[in-house]
Amino acid sequence: MAEKSVINPGPPSFFQRNWQKFTALIFWGILLGGYAWYYTSHDLTPLKAAQEIIDLLQTPYGPLLYILIYILRPLIFFSSVVLTVTGGAVFGAGSPLNFALAILYTVIAANSSSLVAYFIGRYFGAGILSSEPDSQANLVQSYANRLRRNSFETVMIMRFIFLPYDLVSYVCGFLRINWRAFLLATALGSIPGTFAFVAFGASLDLSNLASEGLPPPNPWVFGFGLVIFVISIALSRYFKKKEAKIQDVQDNQEKTNVLDTSLS
Repeated sequence: MAEKSVINPGPPSFFQRNWQKFTALIFWGILLGGYAWYYTSHDLTPLKAAQEIIDLLQTPYGPLLYILIYILRPLIFFSSVVLTVTGGAVFGAGSPLNFALAILYTVIAANSSSLVAYFIGRYFGAGILSSEPDSQANLVQSYANRLRRNSFETVMIMRFIFLPYDLVSYVCGFLRINWRAFLLATALGSIPGTFAFVAFGASLDLSNLASEGLPPPNPWVFGFGLVIFVISIALSRYFKKKEAKIQDVQDNQEKTNVLDTSLS
């Protein structure tokens, strides 16, 4: 009696392994499409969008709504700068206490939104890159390993030099760097920019925003924000030079290790 041959199905395809991610991408695309339709059908500009948010935030629940909108902002790629300036304009004007509260709301909101983008990137990166720090599969894996080894310093530098806020968060999540180091570096590295943009928002007079467009800033508060911005640029240059020196040391160490291995 002839034996029946057993056909091994073989390993699953890339699509079979990641069908949930493709489904999530489709829903994300639908969300972005709906936002784009709303944006174009209502002839929105960044200024008009900011005005709509300002009207929404000028309620007793304004701070909570501000934090919630900021947390959801990465899903539709709404500008973090526009929202931070808006927060400064609504909550930061009038007194040092108001300015401090605007900073507090923005720090909570911005760091929460960065974690949302980080974990979205981490979800889509799962199974694509090895989580082992010594894996050397390809160039992307090599870069991921380097970022993991110096995650805190690298993320803080990227925040200091004002790289796109959400892009940094998505990439760090996709490359699966340590989330605690990411959050701490984001919190510290975003402080100069947060002060600068909240100060700019607090310097604006919103009374005629809808009818006359962007009002002139208060020179004193705007000057404070400008000083913070200049300091952040100086810090970014310092940390970029420091990172370059560290990278040179690491490259030389790797070359030495390769040479020692070849001689042994």
